[in-house]
Amino acid sequence: MSDKLKKALKYALLLVLVAVLLFFSFRGLDWGEFMNDMKQCRWGWVVAIIAVQWIITWLRGNRWRIMLQPIRTPGTQPITRRETYDAYAICYLSNIAFPRSGEVVRCGLLGETRKTTFQGALGTVVIERTWDMLCMFLAGVPLLFFGRFRDFIVEKMFKPAAGNMQLGWFWIVLIVIAVIVGIVFLIRAFREQIGRSKVGAAFLKFFKGLGEGITAAFRMKNKWGFFAYTLIIWIGYWLCSLWTMRALPAFDALDGWDALFLMVVGSLGWIVPVQGGFGAYHFIVAMTLMPVYGFDRPTGLLFATLSHESQIVQMLLCGLISLVSWAIYRRKLKTNTEP
Repeated sequence: MSDKLKKALKYALLLVLVAVLLFFSFRGLDWGEFMNDMKQCRWGWVVAIIAVQWIITWLRGNRWRIMLQPIRTPGTQPITRRETYDAYAICYLSNIAFPRSGEVVRCGLLGETRKTTFQGALGTVVIERTWDMLCMFLAGVPLLFFGRFRDFIVEKMFKPAAGNMQLGWFWIVLIVIAVIVGIVFLIRAFREQIGRSKVGAAFLKFFKGLGEGITAAFRMKNKWGFFAYTLIIWIGYWLCSLWTMRALPAFDALDGWDALFLMVVGSLGWIVPVQGGFGAYHFIVAMTLMPVYGFDRPTGLLFATLSHESQIVQMLLCGLISLVSWAIYRRKLKTNTEP
């Protein structure tokens, strides 16, 4: 089977998964009632959400730039905010088309500038995503002090996860860690023999760059800037959750703690590896709103749809603009590097 056919089949399977998730999310929905509720939406708040999402993308680009500085190629110009912002916006656009492809795409774009290597940039992404996962869990910790949130988190999230661990996930994680450690040990022990062939040398070069990118996160000069950007980014996500509630009359009685809870739950929907979170986000958020708040299914889906699609609109608009911006920049870059 050719690589192109494998990719096509994988893409088709993911599309089928999206379709299944959307089907189960919206099955039996009264579309007349749904559209009537949508007409009552306060669209000014939605515009504000899209604006905040754009700011978050810009902040993420700036934060990534801080991480990239220690691995900048010596003798090159500094990595600019335009480069990291455009790369991030295109990353989100790519993720809508194919899940998780954006991380590779943005590293490839930065590699084009010759200011850093693809593998070095990829190493910073590994640390960045690990840090974001930690922040998501930390954001959920205060919710454990509130009964209505604590019961759901413990019963629907922690206990099922613990049950899965008992069924073998613990050993799977342990084996994966052991394999990674073993590979690193073998590479270090036999690097001279591996490096004698062209393929082996390329292999060593890639993993060396990846390691440099990972360790670069611990050599950032502007660590306080990194933490400040991270804090503002997650405040932005919280505002988007809060303002989505303000856009819907049915959610007027909810407050900032509810917004934090829905932000954490919604983050899980984006983690599921399907295009742009379609289906997974709607299913998870809607199914959470029903038992915790007693909302009916159409109301839960209305919140999920408004929250998700406002983000998708922002990703499409900013991503397409950045595609044009990067094409112009690439032409300029090519002109400057030609003898």
